[in-house]
Amino acid sequence: MGSILVADDDTAIRTVLHQALARAGHVPRITGNASTLWRWASQGEGDLIITDVVMPDENAFDLLPRIKKIRPDLPVIVMSAQNTLLTAVTAAEHGVYEYLPKPFDLNELLAVVARALETPKTQPRTQKPVGGDEDLPLVGRSAAMQEIYRVMARLTQSDLTVMILGESGTGKELVARALHDYSPRRRAPFVAINMAAIPRELIESELFGHEKGAFTGAQTRNVGRFEQAEGGTLFLDEIGDMPMDAQTRLLRVLQEGEYTTVGGRVPLKTNVRIVAATNRDLRQQINQGVFREDLFYRLNVVPLRLPPLRDRMEDIPDLVQHFLRHGRDVGLPDRSFEPQAMEALKTHQWPGNVRELENIVQRLVALSPHDTIGRDAVTAEFQGYVAFGSEHLSEVGTCDLAEFTEGYLATQFAEFEDGLPPPGLYQRILHEVELPLINAVLAATRGNQIKAAEILGLNRNTLRKKIRELDIKVVRSPVLPR
Repeated sequence: MGSILVADDDTAIRTVLHQALARAGHVPRITGNASTLWRWASQGEGDLIITDVVMPDENAFDLLPRIKKIRPDLPVIVMSAQNTLLTAVTAAEHGVYEYLPKPFDLNELLAVVARALETPKTQPRTQKPVGGDEDLPLVGRSAAMQEIYRVMARLTQSDLTVMILGESGTGKELVARALHDYSPRRRAPFVAINMAAIPRELIESELFGHEKGAFTGAQTRNVGRFEQAEGGTLFLDEIGDMPMDAQTRLLRVLQEGEYTTVGGRVPLKTNVRIVAATNRDLRQQINQGVFREDLFYRLNVVPLRLPPLRDRMEDIPDLVQHFLRHGRDVGLPDRSFEPQAMEALKTHQWPGNVRELENIVQRLVALSPHDTIGRDAVTAEFQGYVAFGSEHLSEVGTCDLAEFTEGYLATQFAEFEDGLPPPGLYQRILHEVELPLINAVLAATRGNQIKAAEILGLNRNTLRKKIRELDIKVVRSPVLPR
C-alpha cells in the first residue's frame, strides 16, 4: 500500500481512480493540473505518480524530466487518450514505469500500481523523441495495436533480437523501421533484405559480401548487408525462405558476433541489431527439416505478432485518413469518404490486409469523379472481387487451360513428320501459357498483385519478378475481359 499522486483534468476519471485506489488500500491525492502535481512531488510526497499526458497548464512529458531529476526512483504511470506509437515511445524514453492507453482497464491499472510499488524503477537514460504525429509509421487505436505499441516502446530501448510475425500486408517492415527509427541506433543505417527476392545461390554473398575472385563472375569485392548495416539495424524479411547453408552462417553471427565474407578468411566483427520477419510457420518448417531449430530460438528472442486487419476493423477510419493525406502528398485528388462508405469498408475480410486497403483507397481516390466517395463506389469495388476473383478462375479458367494445352501439344506434334517437335517444348508452352495467364489473373483482381499471387499459388515477390521479366503492364481494369 502507498501514497499515490494522481493528476488528470477529467473529473470523472479522477473520481473513479480515487475510489478504486482507496478501496485497494492506497492513499490517493487527486489534482487536475500539472503545477499541483509538481508541488507535491518536489516536496517529497507520494510513493507513485499516475498522470495524464495532456493537462491544462503543462504537458506531462515536459514535467517528468524535472520530477525525475529530483526523485529518480519515483515510479510514474502515464495515461493518454492520444493512443499512438509516438506516445508509447515517448513515455518509454522518459522512463515511465508503464504506459496505459485510455480507456484503460481498472483491474489492470491496480495490478500495475501494485507491481510498481513493490519494485520501483531507477532512472533510465532519457532521449529526445523523434518526429511528430505526422511522421508515425503505424496507424491504429484498437486494443490490438495499443499492445503492439506498448511492446515496441520497450523494445526500442534495447538491442534484443525481434521476430515479427504476421500475414502479408500487415506492416512487418514498417514495424522493423519504427524499432530502428526510435532506437539509439537511429543515426546508423537501416538495411533490409528480402530472402524470397534473391536467388538462393546469391544470398550468402548478399548478406556477408564476397571477395574478388571468390566465384566465377566475382570481378570486384562486394560489400554485404551486414557491413552496410554496421552500427544500425539489419532487417531480414521472409526469413523462412533462407537456405540452410545461409542459416548456418547466420547462426554463427548471432552466436559469435562475427562473420567471414564469401571467399574471405579473416573474421569480421559486427555490431548490428537483427530484426527478422516471416508469414510462415517456422515451427512447421523445423519439423520439415528446412529451418534450423537453434537459429529459430536465436531469432525468436522477442516475438511480435501483428494482427490482421480483419481483427482490428475499428482502425479502418484512421487508416483511410492516413492514406488520404498520403495521397494528397503524392498528387492524388483531395477526396473524402462518406460515413456509409467507411462502414462498407468494414464489411470486407481484407485478405491483403493494410496493403490491400491502401491500394483500394488510392484507386477509389484516383478514379472517383466526385469529391466525396460514397457507399456505392465501395460496394462496386468489392463486387469486382466476387465476380472476377479466384472462384471464377477455378471454375472456368482451369478447363480452358487444359483444353488449350491439349490443343497446343497436338498442333506442335503434328507439325513434324516424325511426330516429335525440336527441343525446348517446355519453355515454349510455358511462354504461351504464362503471359496470358498472369495477365488474366491481374485483370481479374484489378491489378491487386497480392490477390493475384494468392490465386496463382506464387510468392508475391516471384510474381513481381515475372511481371518484370515478361514486361507485363499492370492495368487496374474495372472488369475481366470476356
